[in-house]
Amino acid sequence: MSFSIFIGFALILSAYLLGSIPTGYLAGRILKGIDIREHGSGSTGATNVLRTVGKGAAVGVLLVDMLKGMMAIALIKVTYNYVGIDVLPLGWKEWLVMISALLAVLGHSKSIWLNFSGGKSAAISLGVLLVMNPFVGLGTLATFLIVLYLSRIVSLSSLSGAIAVSVFMAIFNPSLPYLTFAFLAGAYVIIRHRSNIQRLMSGKEPRIGQAVSS
Repeated sequence: MSFSIFIGFALILSAYLLGSIPTGYLAGRILKGIDIREHGSGSTGATNVLRTVGKGAAVGVLLVDMLKGMMAIALIKVTYNYVGIDVLPLGWKEWLVMISALLAVLGHSKSIWLNFSGGKSAAISLGVLLVMNPFVGLGTLATFLIVLYLSRIVSLSSLSGAIAVSVFMAIFNPSLPYLTFAFLAGAYVIIRHRSNIQRLMSGKEPRIGQAVSS
């Protein structure tokens, strides 16, 4: 049992550290020699990278941030396949996935490498979902893309996805651990977008290609 607890703790810690990799910050430092937290919205996410560094960097950051979330969950599934349920009880699996997913999302926005600052956790949440349940991930992605196409506002698209994820999880995988993740992660992404919500309500939220207004 103590070995099982050690493996479980190692998986959870790995998920947080993967989420903490400061992709957007590194892109700003390497490509433009800037601290991206001092520019635009102050976020290290792909949207602020788009505004301050460029399209290519933003696409790269978006993909890597999604990959961080995918790896955090894939690591658990691979561990169960190769270590075996005799060491890791099968009943732990979905709870380990849920906790690790939340820690990966938290790590992205509260990175240990950036004095617990970071992005708004939308992209990494999508990566997590694509491995947790592809149908939920694709449904959430479709919601994001449809709203983005209609509004050209990234934050509104992220907020729409954060709301839709609980609906898709209830349809495709209504287990308690996964529903808990969907609700908590969605709520966390919404909370991280507080300033965006204020700008949306005042009509000041920028569309793609526009600068952030005060």
